[in-house]
Amino acid sequence: MAKTILAVDDSSSLRQMVAFSLKAAGYQVVEAVDGQDGLDKAKQQAVDLVLTDQNMPRMDGLSLIKMLRGLPAYQKTPILMLTTESSDEMKSKGRAAGANGWLVKPFDPQRLIEVVKKVIG
Repeated sequence: MAKTILAVDDSSSLRQMVAFSLKAAGYQVVEAVDGQDGLDKAKQQAVDLVLTDQNMPRMDGLSLIKMLRGLPAYQKTPILMLTTESSDEMKSKGRAAGANGWLVKPFDPQRLIEVVKKVIG
């Protein structure tokens, strides 16, 4: 069965690009428009990986990661940040919140697939 990835980003064009790339590689994709939407969808359906932006309305990426890590079902689920934020300070905040990895926008679709395959196969 195909692995499912939750893609959380307030940019619809970016979500479409991520979804298109991942679906082409054989993954199922659930899209969410911000952290709150991502949290709601993660509670409704188990996913194998979460890809989240940092800067979003209602709930940012770090808050989403902390909330997901507080749920038993998501304590071990890989979470990757996909964001324009690339400072060491933001990366350490991401790690502290529970992020497993970091991809900087604009991203290379091939690189995204490579990283996803490394993380969830």
